[in-house]
Amino acid sequence: MSDESKPAFLITIDTEGDSMWSRPRDIDTRNAEYLPRFQELCERFDFRPTWLTNYEMAISDTFCEFGRDIIRRGTGEIGMHLHAWNSPPITPLTEDDLHHQPYLIEYPAQVIGAKVGYMTRLLQDTFGVSIESHRAGRWSLNGTYARILVEHGYKVDCSVTPTVSWATAKGNPAGNGGTDYSQYPAAAYFLDLDDLARPGNSPLLEVPMSILPLGCIGWIRARNRLSCLPGLARLKKRGSWLRPTPGNLQELLAVVDVVRRRKVSHLEFMLHSSEFMPGANLNFTSKSSIDALFDDLELLFETISRSFGGWTLGGYSAAVRAGRFPTLTV
Repeated sequence: MSDESKPAFLITIDTEGDSMWSRPRDIDTRNAEYLPRFQELCERFDFRPTWLTNYEMAISDTFCEFGRDIIRRGTGEIGMHLHAWNSPPITPLTEDDLHHQPYLIEYPAQVIGAKVGYMTRLLQDTFGVSIESHRAGRWSLNGTYARILVEHGYKVDCSVTPTVSWATAKGNPAGNGGTDYSQYPAAAYFLDLDDLARPGNSPLLEVPMSILPLGCIGWIRARNRLSCLPGLARLKKRGSWLRPTPGNLQELLAVVDVVRRRKVSHLEFMLHSSEFMPGANLNFTSKSSIDALFDDLELLFETISRSFGGWTLGGYSAAVRAGRFPTLTV
């Protein structure tokens, strides 16, 4: 059972194919073979990951067997994650969707509805449970998308990245980029479907990603130590996430400490499933780097377990509705 005297720790894993950053023409799912190690680590700390699953993983026999076992034992949750460019029904938007990876919000509403409906039915039929948790592919949500999620019975979304704008990250090269979350709340709130940046009265709970904005003491301290790491320029622009990269344990601990001191109701961690497989991602390219990741996770989870209790997204959503955790109000 989750420790209800503590704020919630939410582990969210974008469960998708190998090396999606390389925009593959043929998508492999070998990373499904590497997930039990992480699940076992979570269970040692009584943490319950939410595996936000997209199309290619939902048809992977290896992942489906893994997911059904988690559901049977009550040690995690299956949610939905949708990559618009390869999730049926296939409706081309650009001259090469596999290359451009357009956002789902760039498609017509009827296409959004068809893709959400297909993925929801596929996951429900595959795993034999209601699918109520969601994260948008490439993080971008809008009012049309949110309404469609409500129509399909979703209770909780975790697409918002407070302080971060994806407007300069193109999907459709003729489009406007992704969602600008720079003025969105950091605390959990029920969405206003007419203005997703405001608390409202819809049934869809938003659980934003835990991100410290630029200027936080913890981020500055960690940034100074990590200034030589590849890819840091991108991270500097987007704040400090509760998301492991090579050598960033001190940054992660700083995020945990700031969130703990703010006494908010949730702390949200994320990784991609492919980041548990050597060479299937940009950050962890060897067995030794994966071993180092797990060494860091061991220390991180030990620290988090002192102040936070483990919940799935769906469990947290139900607890919020029961009055266990506060949210921002209208």
